[in-house]
Amino acid sequence: MASMMQPQIILLKEGTDTSQGKAQLLSNINAVTAVGDVVRTTLGPRGMDKLIHDDKGSVTISNDGATIMKLLDIVHPAAKILVDIAKSQDSEVGDGTTTVVLLAAEFLKEAKPFVEDGVHSQNLIRSYRTASTLAIEKVKELAVSIEGKSVEEKKGLLAKCAATTLSSKLIGGEKEFFATMVVDAVMAIGDDDRLNLIGIKKVPGGNMRDSFLVDGVAFKKTFSYAGFEQQPKKFLNPKILLLNIELELKSEKENAEIRLSDPSQYQSIVDAEWNIIYDKLDKCVESGAKVVLSRLAIGDLATQYFADRDIFCAGRVAEEDLNRVAAAAGGTVQTSVNNIIPEVLGTCEIFEEKQVGGERFNIFSGCPSGRTATIVLRGGADQFIEEAERSLHDAIMIVRRAVKNSTVVPGGGAIDMEVSKYLRQHSRTIAGKSQLFINSYAKALEVIPRQLCDNAGFDATDVLNKLRQKHAMQSAGEGASYGVDINTGGIADSYANFVWEPAVVKINAINAATEAACLILSVDETVKNPKSESAQGDAATGAMGRGRGGGRGRGMRRR
Repeated sequence: MASMMQPQIILLKEGTDTSQGKAQLLSNINAVTAVGDVVRTTLGPRGMDKLIHDDKGSVTISNDGATIMKLLDIVHPAAKILVDIAKSQDSEVGDGTTTVVLLAAEFLKEAKPFVEDGVHSQNLIRSYRTASTLAIEKVKELAVSIEGKSVEEKKGLLAKCAATTLSSKLIGGEKEFFATMVVDAVMAIGDDDRLNLIGIKKVPGGNMRDSFLVDGVAFKKTFSYAGFEQQPKKFLNPKILLLNIELELKSEKENAEIRLSDPSQYQSIVDAEWNIIYDKLDKCVESGAKVVLSRLAIGDLATQYFADRDIFCAGRVAEEDLNRVAAAAGGTVQTSVNNIIPEVLGTCEIFEEKQVGGERFNIFSGCPSGRTATIVLRGGADQFIEEAERSLHDAIMIVRRAVKNSTVVPGGGAIDMEVSKYLRQHSRTIAGKSQLFINSYAKALEVIPRQLCDNAGFDATDVLNKLRQKHAMQSAGEGASYGVDINTGGIADSYANFVWEPAVVKINAINAATEAACLILSVDETVKNPKSESAQGDAATGAMGRGRGGGRGRGMRRR
């Protein structure tokens, strides 16, 4: 009786929401599946786009998994894990962001019946991790190296990888045109893998085919003062001076005070100011530079001074553009005009200012270091150019990865079907429950070819049956590289059709998706702290109170 009268022990603050057990795990799986369903239709060459407009009214049209996940503003704690893996896939590899979200959602969907039947989630996690290791080993085994080829052959192979990535994007219709451009840009920066050395500039107007690659640096004409039009707009082999200082008369930063006893001294102070700026300009001219770029302002006096001496100048150049000019032209950004030695000056074969659409561009081409490139994108609508930029970013990342890890696997769902077949066969050699779990993991991998068919409007069941039959004929030494043929609605040899993707994309996707699925399966209790909610409520109430109270102050005085 005494034990029944014991008071209840309260550990958590009043109002804390706790949910645990099977129901909570199933709720998390349902949330993840719902997120997977949102991006499901964007997969592959026939994937649809999503139009997302936020509270500020800006509109984004995209079918890039990572972009959509970022813009969805997901609040469910378990579903947020999918946003993180999409971001990590985007920063690590660049492509396969939709794939990774889809795989994670499918792994959990396949695990759901087992959870409902009372299987302990640790058993599922153990089997999934085993299956993931086996799958990655199989991908590595099936990967084909593109090393040891001549430069031209390698460029052709890399262009095939870029074209595969671009085929699922908005600019897929011009994938060959852009694939060649992307490969040239990546080859231009050589072994340096800093992505900011490839600049992408957007100019509305014209069509996609008007886009071009500058083997060097291009940036929009900066704000200019009177005298700018008198400067020469083209040089051959000019010396380039890069500065990070202002070339204009500027007022003192502090509240400076000068006390004069004689009015004639005032003129000497004014002259000293002018002498400082003229001294700086003289040193720039004496350096022999014909092009002067500065990150800070170059004033009207300096602009006219340079124009009189046939020197081109541009102030307020963006820092990234200035750094890219430094990398390409071989110069160094100076923070002082004193002691400018020839070694700090850069050079290029041709500098010219050119009209591109409605904008004027400063273009430096034929740079000696040649470690940078700029893609100038043209197109109709702003949203279209934005999406084209995101697509090219993915393609650039893919080509960089393919250059570093030069192994490729067949795309179009071929590698997924082959790994799925391998895991099904392997699961039959295992006794116990994990046979079922590994089999369900293998089934989940088939979501990629199935979704490719659904998005293209084909009969997924029919195509998958053909693929399973083709991959089962492996003993005859064929079938491993067969995937979905998007054009005919049948199956085709992806490797022979040059539908390739770097092996690292698949390996990363399988790894990240399995980790996310295991992480969600390992959560057995969710605790929601009421403080955050009440704080928001109090803030809103306070704001309303202030609004009511403050209304009188601005009106007439009460009598």
